Amino acid sequence: MKNINQGPLFYIILLILAGEAVFILPYVLARVFRPTFLDVFELSNFQLGSLFSVYGAVALISYAYGGVIADKFLPRKLMALSLLLTALGGLIMATFPPYLVLQILFGYWGFTTVFLFWGAMIKATRLWGGSLSQGKAFGLLDGGRGLVAASISSFGVFIFSFILTTDIESATFIERQEAFKYVILFSSLMIALIGVSVLFFMKMKEEEKLKRFASSNSIKNIKSVLKTPSVWLLMIIIMSAYVGYKLTDIYSLYASDVMLYDQIQAAEVGALQLYLRPIVCITIGFLSDKTSGISWIITGFIIMLLGATIFSLGVIKSSMDLVFFLSLIIVAVGTYAVRALYFAVFQEGKIPLSITGTAVGIISIVGYTPDIFASPIMGYLLDSFPGVLGHQYVFGMLVIFSILGLLASIKFAKLVR
Repeated sequence: MKNINQGPLFYIILLILAGEAVFILPYVLARVFRPTFLDVFELSNFQLGSLFSVYGAVALISYAYGGVIADKFLPRKLMALSLLLTALGGLIMATFPPYLVLQILFGYWGFTTVFLFWGAMIKATRLWGGSLSQGKAFGLLDGGRGLVAASISSFGVFIFSFILTTDIESATFIERQEAFKYVILFSSLMIALIGVSVLFFMKMKEEEKLKRFASSNSIKNIKSVLKTPSVWLLMIIIMSAYVGYKLTDIYSLYASDVMLYDQIQAAEVGALQLYLRPIVCITIGFLSDKTSGISWIITGFIIMLLGATIFSLGVIKSSMDLVFFLSLIIVAVGTYAVRALYFAVFQEGKIPLSITGTAVGIISIVGYTPDIFASPIMGYLLDSFPGVLGHQYVFGMLVIFSILGLLASIKFAKLVR
């Protein structure tokens, strides 16, 4: 297929809105409101981690098949359906169902947010970026998603604190549940509205052109992907980076457990760190188009390793607010730098645009396995070793994966050169 130019601005804006909105219910709320989430749903850290594992197990199957689907249908139709079905799940969540129903719900979201959405979103982003702006495209996507998550999270914190008629510490369990219910319902409404907007307005002429280049032979596409050497290294790079991203789930919990912040202050930490994501992703995305995406990924893993090491040593105590925030920024910068670019290097890795969906599906089978194992391990460590020690062990895990990702990135750089 011939090179295509960067797409229209409204297309990437809708792509950004959709790209984060679909994950608000299964991920963002638990990340930003983790202490509150555990409280109102009466869950332990391990149980919450197990819910993410159910999601991850369904998602793992969905990645492969969803990738193939993404090469056969228009991205906007798949994404719109995904958003609407995901929003419906929020109505169930708002009833604070028992644990078994939550497990079914998270499995349902593993299907709606991955099978119908993930491959379509990555393909649409490559399509928008054209041949010369892949770094910009994925930097804007992930950075914009971070801004959307931070904005909705901040508004969610405002709704939660506004609905509570008393101080968080003196509020009853029912009052906290009632306040959080409005956060869930607001999120569900936003997701549904974005889904409708994507269906009717996220159109681009190149979509139909690309559809004509797509092969209808799924087996042929899969074989082509598996023969590409860079695919195997990208699996390791994404898996390692995703462990770092999974750890953003516990930033608010660290603020609560170790820094001794109250639930609203901890939620504010969870929301504030999300504002780093757009700054880092957009900056790195634009820089990578002028140099090399993989070189910035290597830099990101080095920064991630430094930050993880600081936390794993357990030197950050409740009186060290400045050190806490600086260390959190270091980890977040490294995490978001890698996350912004690991799909942007598809072009460097010689992966054809026409089989992007299939490639994304196959790579994601391994790359996103932390959805299955990371959260339960984190939950077990945090429950078994209360306080700073459990967090040390969790960040020690990130040290190991940072090293693994760094080695795979260096190998990728040598391969593409």
